[in-house]
Amino acid sequence: MTDILDIQGLRAGYGDNVVLEDVSASVASGGCLAVLGRNGVGKTTLLSSVMGLTQVHHGHVTLQGLDLTRLPPHARAARGLALVPQEREIFASLSVHENLLVARRPGAWTPERVYELFPRLLERQRNMGNQLSGGEQQMLAVGRALAQNPQVLLLDEPFEGLAPLIVEQIAQALKRLRSEHAITMVLVEQHAELALELSDTAIVLDRGQVVWRGASADLAADSARLASLIGFAEQG
Repeated sequence: MTDILDIQGLRAGYGDNVVLEDVSASVASGGCLAVLGRNGVGKTTLLSSVMGLTQVHHGHVTLQGLDLTRLPPHARAARGLALVPQEREIFASLSVHENLLVARRPGAWTPERVYELFPRLLERQRNMGNQLSGGEQQMLAVGRALAQNPQVLLLDEPFEGLAPLIVEQIAQALKRLRSEHAITMVLVEQHAELALELSDTAIVLDRGQVVWRGASADLAADSARLASLIGFAEQG
């Protein structure tokens, strides 16, 4: 597979505060890259830098060979990047359906297609954003990003704070996006085992630098290395 998103030598942060130091990573078309690490190591900053929300001091971000590094966030979105932020950031005063319509760009992903992926949103389509549960808000955040018809979906902690049943439902939806629709993803996630299950390749960040990269299956099979890199042992 050909790399669709390529990050090379990224040095970035907020103003003069540098968080990422020489970070490189790539994801193939239709693939999924997991970004793992302890809290505060730069995972969210990496997604924000790809989306154009930080100060980039060095390095490049390219999408299908097009250099995005100096483009503002809205221009990156127009070229095919969509971010599902950790805070979800849905419009509380708009209905579910209005949230999907306001984000929509031309393409195959219509609100109706989002409802097929998340039937619960169909049931709640007339509800306001502030009337949804946390799990429903997360489904809507993913659906709103899909309505932008992106080439690459950037997901920041999509399972954080959700009940196990909702985690399973969203995980199954992400698997469907890959298997049935070949959606390319970059997934930041604290649930390391789940992130490795959903992805092909992975990087681990520590203090803003890549300290491990390789096949997700290799890291998932090495529990001792995973525990040493992430800082805790996954519960089986």
